[in-house]
Amino acid sequence: MFKKLTKDIVNQMYPCDEFVPVESIADNEQFRPLCLLKKKRKPKTIFHRAPCYKSTGFTLHDVLLPGEDGESTEPLLQDSSQFTLTKISKDQADGGLSISCDPASGDLQGGASFSKEIDIKTHNKSVPQESLQKLTKERKINMDHSFIRQLQRTNIKLYLVTENLVASEETVYKESTKADGGFKAKFYATLFAKSTTEDKQTIVIPKGCTLAFRTIPLHIRDGAWHLDYFLLYSEEIVIYGTCDESMGKLEEVVGEVEYRCQIFSSLSPDRLLIVFNTIKAAMRDKNLLQELNQKMEDIPEQKDGYELKTESPDLKDLFCILQHSARDCLIKLAEGIIYILDALHELMDDQLLLLLESLERKILSQQLKLVENLLEHDLEDKMCNFHVDASLLSFPHKEEQMLTMELVELSGVQLQEDGSAVSLDQPFEAVAALFVALYALKLLSGSN
Repeated sequence: MFKKLTKDIVNQMYPCDEFVPVESIADNEQFRPLCLLKKKRKPKTIFHRAPCYKSTGFTLHDVLLPGEDGESTEPLLQDSSQFTLTKISKDQADGGLSISCDPASGDLQGGASFSKEIDIKTHNKSVPQESLQKLTKERKINMDHSFIRQLQRTNIKLYLVTENLVASEETVYKESTKADGGFKAKFYATLFAKSTTEDKQTIVIPKGCTLAFRTIPLHIRDGAWHLDYFLLYSEEIVIYGTCDESMGKLEEVVGEVEYRCQIFSSLSPDRLLIVFNTIKAAMRDKNLLQELNQKMEDIPEQKDGYELKTESPDLKDLFCILQHSARDCLIKLAEGIIYILDALHELMDDQLLLLLESLERKILSQQLKLVENLLEHDLEDKMCNFHVDASLLSFPHKEEQMLTMELVELSGVQLQEDGSAVSLDQPFEAVAALFVALYALKLLSGSN
């Protein structure tokens, strides 16, 4: 929820700027000005356009040689004037839904409402470019620092946080989704009965919390260091496939996922099964997913001879085949797995459980076609009404239909049995991530 909020704030306040939203409230202190970050070696994706950074645990001050009289870098920081972002949105969409009820059956009128409330005061903390340029001439990097020595042994690129967006006071953010008589209505409802399902979420943002940040590449050589201002805007998302406006962004999504997952088509059935079982295990266990993601991200950054180690039985088989793969194949496999894990990371925990249930029920193929149908529409607008092929919502069992509609709704599109749909809150990236997850699981499982 915090990740969703910070992304929304960045899109509204800095739509064309290089601010990166903070994804976890627990990590916000790691993205303050003068913090040193590592940039994860993976290109932007269609479902996550912001670059990905990881904290090193150090600041610029930590790795600089002492200045005159032990002066600190803290005075370099400047505060900007305060901004207030107020957003109270309450949207309503109505529609009809016909469901079978037990003991009665009939037509239930369905509707959906989506609301968000936020009134947040923010300000920016930054380090002026002139001050940093002056500092590069006055103070050298301590090449004997343990982190700098470690940096020299790897291919890790370093980035410096130069500005962040901060909450000026404690703020409460509320979000709710409400369905009246929709597919969540209980099956025992009688004719014209009304059932309401409301999902409320609240998060408290503490004063001083970093919401977003901006970085610049930092290069070190023989104690000297400089900042590369010319590389700030050089990275663009790669477009895979043609741009047919009548297809929405479907071709772009399909082109990307086919390209990123092509390595798996070259694996033997036995190896493909090992990858599949590992991904499934990670979907059930957040700690396992985090460990797997970290190990895969480490592979391209390490030199030959890097040994994959784990205490988890669920990872050992995969690590064994990776360890005995040629270097070029190893990197491609790691990148393919990272791509799938990144898509899963964009989904909610409940969606991961629903995907696992869908695997058991063998309905991934139909769900994939449904989400593909969704991507043919404009999903970058909120409360947009459209229709999908109703036959894609027809399953052998009612529970499978409900499961699928819930899975899609958690990505921001509310569906009704007749195929009518409404996008709740600019859900394109969330739906694209769901498509990637479904495609990858179908590919790895060998489903038809």
